Amino acid sequence: MKIVRIQDSKHVKYSNEHWKLLRSLRAYALRIMKILLNSGLDPIVHGSIARGDVHKNSDIDIVIPYYTNPFLIENALDMAGISLLKKEIVQATPRHAIKASIYIDERTVVTFPLSKLSRLEREFYRFSGEINSDDLEKNLRVPGVNKKLLAIIPVEDGHIEFSIIGREHEVAEILKVSIDIVKEREYILTRRDEKGRTGVFVHKELPPDMSIAEAALKIARQNLMFRKQLII
Repeated sequence: MKIVRIQDSKHVKYSNEHWKLLRSLRAYALRIMKILLNSGLDPIVHGSIARGDVHKNSDIDIVIPYYTNPFLIENALDMAGISLLKKEIVQATPRHAIKASIYIDERTVVTFPLSKLSRLEREFYRFSGEINSDDLEKNLRVPGVNKKLLAIIPVEDGHIEFSIIGREHEVAEILKVSIDIVKEREYILTRRDEKGRTGVFVHKELPPDMSIAEAALKIARQNLMFRKQLII
């Protein structure tokens, strides 16, 4: 996805089809979030679902933004009869948090850390736009930045969008995040746009019936840097 380096503010009006798609995606996200809430967890959803600028291929990115026992999440979904597609354990670099992801289908994923999130890793979700289940039920939309580096500012009939490049401090104030996360995401996505994606330190795909904790401990026995970050 190519980033947009220069763009003045643009008003995007949503069609009836767009609003229908947004309601459908949010309803499904809320269903999964309530399953997690009923198990004492506190999930958020971030990205286009939170901002409102969805499209037919939009992901439903649900996150538990703090460490919790993977069994609690796996058990909550299992007890609710949710079938799973796959699981993953990923660590971008040795200094980044370890994250586990449970894919319910190709577009719906529940992600949670297996180590402590740094300040910027936590702020990333606010940068992209995040809401909780109460916000979803109130039909709230929040501002955030997409992968094209376009700031998405919800308005009554759609959203206003503009490139964040050259407007970093303004965007930080709008999103109520630090300028550090704005500059970091701008650097990462600009570099990716120019050079393509690079490899990750750890990327382990698991079958849906494998325990995330057991898989993580197995990786830790073979990888010292991974083991230093892992909380389990």
